[in-house]
Amino acid sequence: INDGNFSQFTCNALPAVPRHLQNSECVWLQLWVELGSAAKVADYRRFVADYAAQQKALGRIPFPENARLLSLMQWLDYNQVVPRDVRLQSWLALAFLVICLFNTVGLLLAKFLRRSGEIGVRRALGASKRSIFAQCLIEAGLIGLIGGTLGLLLTLLGLWAIRSQPVEYADLVHLDLPMFAATFVLSVSASIVAGLFPASRASRIAPAMQLKTL
Repeated sequence: INDGNFSQFTCNALPAVPRHLQNSECVWLQLWVELGSAAKVADYRRFVADYAAQQKALGRIPFPENARLLSLMQWLDYNQVVPRDVRLQSWLALAFLVICLFNTVGLLLAKFLRRSGEIGVRRALGASKRSIFAQCLIEAGLIGLIGGTLGLLLTLLGLWAIRSQPVEYADLVHLDLPMFAATFVLSVSASIVAGLFPASRASRIAPAMQLKTL
């Protein structure tokens, strides 16, 4: 491990042997621990606090006690591992989603109203408003399903392109199935939500007015 020179370190005093951090007053190891319950977290936090108090009593730690036990997400936030630009990109992605939803509402509304004659005939033959509404929602959901499938294909293509690059992290890139499942459900759900208003308008088409125009 090259005496700790492979990573950042903090020293309370200069090492007796330069570049030799073992048995020195330097912090050069970062430990991760997996705790399976809240009780274990509390016990380990108490252990860390007691150890820090003991070392301070022995004179090894000159500064005030600052023992903390951070979760993974807290550690990422504390060390600012994720740049602020990533959060901005998330908000921009949400804004694009909202814009696309409004465009989808307009396109679905035009699509359903263009079939006013067909819907009027079906209503005259006995189709209920609920069945017309359900059919329109199913069509909107199918659009989201197709969009999610195309998104999967584009994602796989993008992952293949990243893995083909000569970078260190190329082999680490993979498809996160829970995240993709969440985005796939979001795609279908957003399409259904966007189809609510157009489907409602289509189900309220008066059959008599449409039959007069045939």
